[in-house]
Amino acid sequence: MKILYAIQGTGNGHISRAREIVPLLQKHGELDLLISGSQADVSLTEFVKYNFHGFSYVFGKNGGIDYWKTFKEMNLKQFFKDMQSVPFKDYDLIINDFEPITAWACKIKKIESVALSHQASFLSPLTPRSTRREKYAELILKYYAPTTHQVGFHFQNYDSFIHTPVIRQQIRDLKPENHGYYTVYLPAVDDKVIVKYLHQLPDVQWQVFSKHQKTPYQYNNVVVQQINNEAFNKSLENCAGLFTGGGFEGPAEALYLGKKVIMMPMKNQFEQTCNAAAAEEMGLPIIKKIDKNLVQVLREWVNGNKKIQLDFPDETAKIISDLVAKFTEIKKSVK
Repeated sequence: MKILYAIQGTGNGHISRAREIVPLLQKHGELDLLISGSQADVSLTEFVKYNFHGFSYVFGKNGGIDYWKTFKEMNLKQFFKDMQSVPFKDYDLIINDFEPITAWACKIKKIESVALSHQASFLSPLTPRSTRREKYAELILKYYAPTTHQVGFHFQNYDSFIHTPVIRQQIRDLKPENHGYYTVYLPAVDDKVIVKYLHQLPDVQWQVFSKHQKTPYQYNNVVVQQINNEAFNKSLENCAGLFTGGGFEGPAEALYLGKKVIMMPMKNQFEQTCNAAAAEEMGLPIIKKIDKNLVQVLREWVNGNKKIQLDFPDETAKIISDLVAKFTEIKKSVK
């Protein structure tokens, strides 16, 4: 079987999940990888056959997306050119992790493909949403990377096609302890902004991982360093809790390790506000924005003992095997 795995390169979650899925797919056939977009701080070790500009949200420094930079980096002419450069019809199975070039090429050429992503979970009306419904944002989630089949991931099995998170083996192998400090990862916030608040809790040690800082530094009780996969895993292993954005994989990994979690979704990012709504349903505290109340909210969280540990089963291999078997049957029926 010849397989194409297309991956969104914006954010670390897609790449982190792919690190677990790629070796499993390689057991089932000849695998080619395609990545479009940027903004990820981690990478794959395997050879990437197709690497495209794609569409990427550019993270800002004030808690949201820099829409002007995002717009400037779009290149529709190149997008359509890239769609024509891949022989999609040569593949027996095309798997898509919210990657638009492959998705739209398959849709136009009437080729079956399967979404294997967190975003696919939002195609179910049973998946938690933010209280503020946004029709435009719902349409983006539906049509940004359309596929004919869907397998989704979320905090809980909200629907029949939704599975619990893919937890990296690196995380499953950790032996978590509580060394008293707190880990911070807020990719859409400048570290200098968040440090102004964190140092007002002088009795708490903070380890901040920043997308915006290349040179590590320390300000009183706050250590800031550039995001690095190994360093972040080590910090997460022994922290008391994680203060993070409204992403999916990071909070899921922290919950799996039994850490306290507090989330602050990016401003005007519908998917993250929905993730926060799902987390809030499970009892996690949510920060709406950075303001004068932030220090008190963080102090209450640090001093509180409430944490939720979720035992996400390791079912990724079975999901991939079932997926390959399904498409093998589809190919046979077509012939």
